[in-house]
Amino acid sequence: MIKFAVVGYGHIGKRHAAMIQQNKESALVAICDLKPKEALDIDENSDLPFFQSIEEMLKSNLEIDVVCICTPNGFHASQSVLALEANKHVLCEKPMGLTKSSCEAIIHKALNASKHVFCVMQNRYSPPSKWIKEVIDQKLLGKIYLVQINCFWNRDERYYLPDGKSHIWRGKKEQDGGTLFTQFSHFIDLMYWLFGDIKNIKSEFFDFNHQNLTDFEDAGIINFEFVKEGKGTITYSTAVWDKNFESSVTIIGEKGTVKLGGQYMNKVDYCHIENYEMPTLEETGAANDYGGYKGSAANHHFVIENVIDVLKRRKIATTNAMEGMKVVDIIERIYLKTTNKKKLF
Repeated sequence: MIKFAVVGYGHIGKRHAAMIQQNKESALVAICDLKPKEALDIDENSDLPFFQSIEEMLKSNLEIDVVCICTPNGFHASQSVLALEANKHVLCEKPMGLTKSSCEAIIHKALNASKHVFCVMQNRYSPPSKWIKEVIDQKLLGKIYLVQINCFWNRDERYYLPDGKSHIWRGKKEQDGGTLFTQFSHFIDLMYWLFGDIKNIKSEFFDFNHQNLTDFEDAGIINFEFVKEGKGTITYSTAVWDKNFESSVTIIGEKGTVKLGGQYMNKVDYCHIENYEMPTLEETGAANDYGGYKGSAANHHFVIENVIDVLKRRKIATTNAMEGMKVVDIIERIYLKTTNKKKLF
């Protein structure tokens, strides 16, 4: 059995715990959260070890193979390092950190400790994502000309002011990081996974209706070139009224055009490729549902399976630490290459 401990028992931490407990090859051996146990949704009769600090948990005599970091974004890097220093593997929720340098520190520590760092980018497991990866890798579209990514979601008072009170970390620059880190890093990851790094970035940010909700923008337009070939744009916003609209990618290539759409790139809206017949894909799983708002694909069971497979030497990591760092690096450079930063940050 691969033994997991979950640090941070919010929406995502609970999902990690459930997926660990449902897998026949893994065991949940500890939960850690700042809140007292009685304030969390934990069975009062459960004898599962509970800690209110990661340091206390790591100093205990518990046998732990993997530490799942499910805390606010601003803690990911430092807590990952603590787990690695305690000779544990790490499964870190996105983003891996809020700066490239903090991610480099994780990688350096992992190499010294000879431990794995897994990054949660669960959208890679969606059938349309796996399909378009094969299309790109097989160069079925020929040369890539243009890539347009649209991410239009809703994040309003239900997200940032639950019960009418300011959330403990959402919307706070130091712990949240910003819209690209918290809401849309999954789609930056898919872009990097498919097309590689970007250059010649030009960004512009806006704050349409979040002035009293967040410390940062609620929309942006980014233009860039891919290092390999082609040009791209990202247009995003969390100012959409009432509910998520779409997360889509349109790819225009030498030999065809493809568009993935839906709320989180979960379906193929258009496929027209030279001498190619679109296959029938598996049905995509539902989005993470948080009541008043929804997130990306609920594919965490695939993530846990991959961690187990890697530690049992059956497969390689689906998303490694270097890729996690590159996503943060790209977002960091996007924010730096803005023409109107002083207005918003």
